[in-house]
Amino acid sequence: MMTPSLNTAVRDVLQQGCIFLDRIGDETYARPLEGEFAASLGAHYRHVLDHFLCLAGGIQTGQVNYDQRRRNPQLESSVTCARLVTEDLIDEFGGLSREILQRECAVTYSVGYGETEVEAVRSNMGREVMFCVGHAIHHYAILRLLCAGVGVKLPYEFGIAPSTLKHLETEAAERG
Repeated sequence: MMTPSLNTAVRDVLQQGCIFLDRIGDETYARPLEGEFAASLGAHYRHVLDHFLCLAGGIQTGQVNYDQRRRNPQLESSVTCARLVTEDLIDEFGGLSREILQRECAVTYSVGYGETEVEAVRSNMGREVMFCVGHAIHHYAILRLLCAGVGVKLPYEFGIAPSTLKHLETEAAERG
């Protein structure tokens, strides 16, 4: 397991979150959007942070429960609060050792509709870091679309998976 690559991936994706936060004010961040997707940009970003926060708690206990997200309303309404939490997460995840990343854990995450009982599955911290990074990128893609609708411009790579960026670069080089 390549510890530096996972540490870099977490740092990079959370730093992209900081770029998003730098380009938006509290009013736009907290305002519910119109239409089918009535959640605010802040609610989407808070959702990303919640998953990292659940994982951070699981590093200590060996139990990662993504169903016990905090859903802190301040993270949805305050760019400053979201930025502070993001920076704390960058610090927390930036130096995870190989030993921690290889540590086994039990993961709880409801994925079935209508089911009342959720089972924990075995995983390891490295795999869960990868999940949280991929989950963040997925939600950044949604944020990118929503931001375009309210006039917030984000960097080209925001919300695009690293594998897609590499594929696009390869295609461009082959055409070029």
